[in-house]
Amino acid sequence: MSGHSKWSTIKRKKGAIDAKRSKIFSKIIKEITVAVNEGGGDPDANPRLRLAISNAKGQSMPKDNIERAISKGKDKDTASFTEPTFEGYLPNGIAVFIECTTDNNQRTVANVRAIFNKNGGSLGTNGSLSFMFERKGVFIVPVGDIDQDEFEMELIDAGAEEMELADDGFFHITTSLEDFGAMQKKLEELKIEPESAELRRNPTDTKVLDIEDALRIMKTIDLFEDDDDVQNVFHNLEFTDDLMDAM
Repeated sequence: MSGHSKWSTIKRKKGAIDAKRSKIFSKIIKEITVAVNEGGGDPDANPRLRLAISNAKGQSMPKDNIERAISKGKDKDTASFTEPTFEGYLPNGIAVFIECTTDNNQRTVANVRAIFNKNGGSLGTNGSLSFMFERKGVFIVPVGDIDQDEFEMELIDAGAEEMELADDGFFHITTSLEDFGAMQKKLEELKIEPESAELRRNPTDTKVLDIEDALRIMKTIDLFEDDDDVQNVFHNLEFTDDLMDAM
């Protein structure tokens, strides 16, 4: 399994067993709210909202929760959100790229900086690490009764760069940033609902650490992810088989 697929698998496992599942829902609700604020409440006319709803369904979010989030986004009194990003290093030269959605930028900056400082890291300037990550579309699709060869041909036409049948029973599909929308439309045409679809910042190179150091890094990544303002955390730590077993 490739490093990117391992990353996806870990995220799925954490989501499935996480006692703080409500936190996962809160991040999705925030994404739906921002999408409605940005492009309106009609999913057919708002690709970002359509994607957020699809991800909500992939996480088994109740329909009522989705509808409430859409209504909240239409409310003019809803707090306005910004979407800052942060870049920095953790010990052993592990690069971290953090995407946030917040209604209080000062709070978010302070929280992110504190996590870096308390865990031996350092917050960098915006743009300092962008070259170490590339934007990719990543779709996680349940295998079900899909004919793999036929499915792969369809997806290649829609811009799939890589398609892998991972050992978690899901297809992991990667596209360029530019082909993300085309892949989303192709899956809709095929009436296939992905468990998740996202624009991810994949590291251009990864670093292997010993298990003890790697687990310390992952604990810090969890601290970032637990912050209410943080939507996504990307890093260049290599997920070795030993690290997967230890987690």
